[in-house]
Amino acid sequence: MRGSVRKRRDPQQPNLLLDPMPYRVEPALALLKAKPPSDQRYRAEVKIDGYRLAVHIEPTGVRIITRGGHDWTHRFPAIADEARKLGVASAILDGEAAVLDDQGRSDFGALQRSLGGRGGRLPSSSSIYVAFDLLYLDGHDLQKMELSSRRHLLEQLIADRDGPIRFSEEIEGEGGAIFRAACEHGLEGVIFKDADSTYRSGRTADWIKVKCIASESFFIVGYEKSSTARGGLGSLLLAARKKDGLQYVGSVGTGFKYNDAVELRAALDKLATKRPAVAYNGRRKNVVWAKPTLIAEIEYRAWTDDGKLRHASYKGLRDIQDDASVFKIDEETLM
Repeated sequence: MRGSVRKRRDPQQPNLLLDPMPYRVEPALALLKAKPPSDQRYRAEVKIDGYRLAVHIEPTGVRIITRGGHDWTHRFPAIADEARKLGVASAILDGEAAVLDDQGRSDFGALQRSLGGRGGRLPSSSSIYVAFDLLYLDGHDLQKMELSSRRHLLEQLIADRDGPIRFSEEIEGEGGAIFRAACEHGLEGVIFKDADSTYRSGRTADWIKVKCIASESFFIVGYEKSSTARGGLGSLLLAARKKDGLQYVGSVGTGFKYNDAVELRAALDKLATKRPAVAYNGRRKNVVWAKPTLIAEIEYRAWTDDGKLRHASYKGLRDIQDDASVFKIDEETLM
């Protein structure tokens, strides 16, 4: 008997017998929820606070791609070198680049500093890559495979490594107890994933994130000058997306160090404008408005009744090329 060929060879990738390797995969994103899911299908992993990256291992070399599709291979040479040593002809890993503090917790500010700040081009020598999914492996597209099987293959590929590429371990236990323990240990939160789910790009309930401390991205639309604060910057004025425009969501005056304040004020002065991007009813005497270009990552505890951030703290600037999603206000946001 003569068997039939399931798929023809890709002329651009003649060494692959089965599935052509995707040039890029739009990442799967987690849905934010207030509580862990009760369904037993969901498995827990620590939420990493860093840059979402896909590592492409190809016959011609390694590419490290951001969530927005930009090539950042030059920023993470140690991760790229480690990927070349994995012993596979081709693969696509999904994960997060991070810098860990002395207690093993991811530190977004430290990651940015290792790269030379927002927009920096320095190669990071202290960052690691925490891989949590495997989308392609040696000629096989794994996106239609269930998560538990994809992670089994990923664990076999990078198990026991403690260098620049590491496996995101699953946390066993009841969801609520896992989440409480994560918060007690100062972690950002927990990601819960449906073990039976295929890999679906975009934001779905297959992956659910529950945060100990809320953290989102907002536009900086101006700042308040101060004669006493470090760098002359009293606070940053923030805005979120709402429908087709922007809405003012309050200010943040803590979390940045002297060098942060100096750099922020210099950058915002270059973006200064007389026309504010948002409706604003506060004091205007010392306000400098700026075009909504810079994106800040902000921690906060809750929302006030009038739609402002409560107990906000500055974490750092998001790189535009990181495709940071600016927080969008909808009818359920403030409920």
